[in-house]
Formats: sequence, C-alpha cells, structure tokens
Amino acid sequence: MTVDRELPSDEARELLALARQLATEQLAPRAAEFEERAEFPREVFRTLGRAGFLGLAYDEEFGGGGQPYEVYLQVLEELGMGWAAVALGVSVHTLTCYPVATFGTDEQKKRWLPDMLGGELLGAYCLSEAAAGSDAGSLQARARRDGDAYVLDGTKAWVTHGGVADYYDVFCRTSDDSKRGISLLLADAGTPGLLPQPPEKKMGLRSSPTTQIVLDGARVDADRLIGAEGDGLRIALSALAGGRLGIAAVATGVAQAALDAATAYAKERKQFSQRIVDFQGVSFMLADMATGIEAARALYLAAARRRDAGKDYAAQASMAKLFATDNAMRVATDAVQVLGGYGYTTEFPLERYMREVKVMQIFEGTNQIQRLVIGRHLAADQGKR
Repeated sequence: MTVDRELPSDEARELLALARQLATEQLAPRAAEFEERAEFPREVFRTLGRAGFLGLAYDEEFGGGGQPYEVYLQVLEELGMGWAAVALGVSVHTLTCYPVATFGTDEQKKRWLPDMLGGELLGAYCLSEAAAGSDAGSLQARARRDGDAYVLDGTKAWVTHGGVADYYDVFCRTSDDSKRGISLLLADAGTPGLLPQPPEKKMGLRSSPTTQIVLDGARVDADRLIGAEGDGLRIALSALAGGRLGIAAVATGVAQAALDAATAYAKERKQFSQRIVDFQGVSFMLADMATGIEAARALYLAAARRRDAGKDYAAQASMAKLFATDNAMRVATDAVQVLGGYGYTTEFPLERYMREVKVMQIFEGTNQIQRLVIGRHLAADQGKR
C-alpha cells in the first residue's frame, strides 16, 4: 500500500519517493538474509549517507538536509517498511549527531558534523548501563580528568552499533553531584581501552549489533567534551525526546508492512469458496490494524510539528512512542494470525516483524517509563495544552 502523505515541499516529496524506492528495491529484498546471518550492512548506511538520509534533520551549513522533523520521520517510516534494522540504525545515528549539532562548539561542528551527516562516520549512543537503564541519572561509568584528557572506566550496555561504529557518544560520571555529575565525551572507535564486547544474541533486529562497551582506562582528549562538564544528563534527556519519535516512526513503518502483507494474503487465500478478506472476522481485524496505524502516524506527526514549531514536545514524543510501538506489536501479532500457520513460518516476513517490534516497546525508554513521563507532565501542567 502506498501511504498518502501530506508533505510541505516538492523536495520533501522527492525525498519520500527516493526513500520508498530504496526500501522497496534495496532494503526489503535483503533484510531476511542479513537478519538470518546477523550481518551488519555497513555499505547500506554509506549509500543512505550519500543519498542524504543520515543528516536530514540538521543544518545544511554542515552537510545536513535542512528538512523539518516531520519529513525526516516519514522517511524513517518508509525505510522501516523495508528493513527495520536499517531504519533503526538511521534513527540511532541521527540521535548520536544531536549532541554535537545542538551543544557542540563551532569548532566541534566544523570538525565532525560533515562526516557524521554525510555517512562517512557512523555513531553509537552509550547511555545505558546494566544497573542504569531507564534511570539514566544513576550511571556509574567514570571519566577522570588527567591533564589535557579524560580517562574513562566502566561498562556501558545495550549499545546499538557497538563494534561497528566509528564514534561513540559516551556518558560518564565526572562528579558525584546528583544533578550535574554526568558529562558527555565523543570517543573515537579506535581509542585504546574502548573495548566492544561480542554482540548480544537477540530475538530480532539481529543485523543491528547490540553490545556492551567496556571502558578500561580509555583516554579521550578534553576537546572531545560536548557541552560543559556536568551537562551530560540534560543533553541525554533532550536527545531522547527526538529519538522516541524516531522509534515511533520506525514502528509505524513495520506495522504498515505487516498490514500490507496480511491484506495481500487475505485477498488471495480462499476458504469455503471465497476470499478470507471477505469474511467479517478477518476484515474487521484488518480494519482495526489500519485504523491503529493511521492513529500512530498522526500522533508522531503531530509531535514532530510541535518540535518544528519550537514548542515543548517531550510528553507528546512519549505518547507517540508508547502508542506507536504498542500498536505495532498488536498489528504484527494480528497479521500473523491472518496468515494462520503460514504466518508462523519464515516463508513470510510476518514472524520477523513480530520479533522486531517487540523490542521497540523496550528501548528508548520502556513503555512503562513513557507512561510515567506522560503522567508527570499531566501532574505538573494540569493537562494544559
């Protein structure tokens, strides 16, 4: 199904058309094979970078696309229809560019952003730890100042692109201050003492490596401090709001792919001398799936437009991430049901979609945490719009 989109410019329409073409012709045909081998498609990201998809939401001055966030998210959704792990990788990479683009000095932006946004450098975001997942303020990895550098020790967990990234946004504790004790350092992948561990063995998204990163006396030059010392937690939480919208868009793309596959099958499959799509029980399932997808899309786009307008959007980002990922899980599960036994086999992609969207309810803040964020917003603002 071709999604009918409202886009702000001819350039945006061309970008979406290119994203759809790439997803259909280059991503979807390769996804199952790479997932089965758990092989990271690095060259795909270089291709996306050269096509301008790794810097869409950033300033053209440094090689970005200068596009509104609502356009960038719709590109992510298109990519997600083709290959979830690649769309996720684009979202994560965009997240890793945010600290330099938003909090970096002019010198840091000129030094790193062109290659980040052009796809020559691929990023990873090192915030979580084994004992500090949703509670980012309790992380324990340390960065000790030593002359013109920081020395990093500790272990970061659940790092997307661990072992294949060219740089790492590393959040470390520089003091015991509860509010300003965390700082952000941009570490090169070749830094001695920065040690990616073997990838986790995951249920889905296997072509996207997720690892621990051990920091064993890793020495990072002080000019790689992003923002001021102690700004790390503020930077991390600011970045995550945009990242949550990215996950909402990717989840919506996978849900759309699942609906398309289930609908196509239901039109072809016959039982009792008629297509199963003509049975009310099946058509109602498909109708609910389509409605949920449209609602998820509208929710993430509404939040993106708030972001583009310079309004606070943190609560709306949590709402979009919560709804879109829960909805994607429902859609994928129902799509498997529509196909019956075939949906449970690898002959069709639906079992993969089901495995892939499950983790989207967990990362970028679990959906329980999203409910907490939304509830706190309501308590603080008394529901004001």
